[in-house]
Amino acid sequence: MSGLPGIEDIRSAAQQISGQAVRTPLLENDALNERVGGRILIKPECLQRTGSFKFRGAYNRLSRIDEADRHKGVVAFSSGNHAQGVALAAKLLGMPVTIVMPSDAPRAKAEGVKRMGGEIVSYDRATGDREAISQELVEKTGGVLVPSYDDRFIIAGQGTIGLEMAEDLDGLGMKPDQLVCCTGGGGLIAGTGIAIRHRYPDCALWAAEPEGFDDYRRSLAAGERVENVRRSGSIQDAIITPTPGRLTFEINRHQLTGGVTASDDDTLDAIAFIWKHLKLVAEPGGATAFATLLNGKLDTRDKTTIVLITGGNVDPAIFRQALERI
Repeated sequence: MSGLPGIEDIRSAAQQISGQAVRTPLLENDALNERVGGRILIKPECLQRTGSFKFRGAYNRLSRIDEADRHKGVVAFSSGNHAQGVALAAKLLGMPVTIVMPSDAPRAKAEGVKRMGGEIVSYDRATGDREAISQELVEKTGGVLVPSYDDRFIIAGQGTIGLEMAEDLDGLGMKPDQLVCCTGGGGLIAGTGIAIRHRYPDCALWAAEPEGFDDYRRSLAAGERVENVRRSGSIQDAIITPTPGRLTFEINRHQLTGGVTASDDDTLDAIAFIWKHLKLVAEPGGATAFATLLNGKLDTRDKTTIVLITGGNVDPAIFRQALERI
C-alpha cells in the first residue's frame, strides 16, 4: 500500500526531531525482573516532552509543513496526549492549533493543551464524531489535519523510539525476545515495530490493550479491522480507539505477534508498582503494557522483554487511587 513508512522514513524522522525530542533511556529494575522471572528493559516515554511519546510524531509531522502554509495552522483530534504533543510542536514552530477533545478527557491533559496556546473544541466521546468535527474545522480554517496515528510522518516519528532502543540494546550487547507496547490506533507499535524488526527480525511484537477494548487483538485474529462495541468506560482512555487505523493495521497485521490485555485494576496496580520501584509516574493507558507483565498475560519467564511506559499524564485522583493499593 502506498504511503506506508519504512526504516528510511524513521531514520529521517530521527534527524528531524533531533534536538527537540528527549532521548529516553532503557531502564532495568531488579524487583521487576524477580517478580516476572525474566529480564525486562523499560523505555520510559513518560519522561518525554509533554509527558508522552506523542511529541515525536507530532513534531515530525508539523515540521514537514511548508513554512508558507504554517500560518493556517493545524487541527488534531485526541483524548489528550496527541493533543499536547501537537500543541507543543505547533508552539515551537509558531503555528496556531485547534484540538478536538472529548469532554471527559483528563483535566491535566486539557490544561496542558491550553497552557501551550491550543484552542479546544469539546465533543461527547460516546455520541460525537471527532473526525467529522475535525474535517469541518479544516475546511473552515484551511489548516492541516494531523491524525494521531494514521499518517506516515506520525508513524515514522514514533518509530524513532525503536531506533533508540536498538542502539541502546546493541550497546548493552543484548538481543530482545519480545516487545510489548500499549496500543490504541497502532501508530506507536507500527513505527517502533518497523525499527525493532529491522534490527531484530525474530523479536515478537505484542499489542497491549484495555480489557474490553481489544480491537487490535480481535482484528489480528480476524485478519481485518473490527470495531470496539463501546467507545468509553475505562480509565485507560488514552488508548481507546474505535478501530485500528487503516495505515497502521496494514503494517501491524504483518508484523505483530498478537495481543494481550489488562483490566483497569491491573493498570492501577502497575501505576503503583512503577511509582514504588521505578520512581516514575505513569498514566493508566501508558501503563497498560507494563500491567500485562504483572498480570501474567504476557509470558516473560526466562525471556528478555522490552516494555514501554508511554505516558505519565495521570489525573491526581486516579494516581491517589493507585497509590492506595500499595
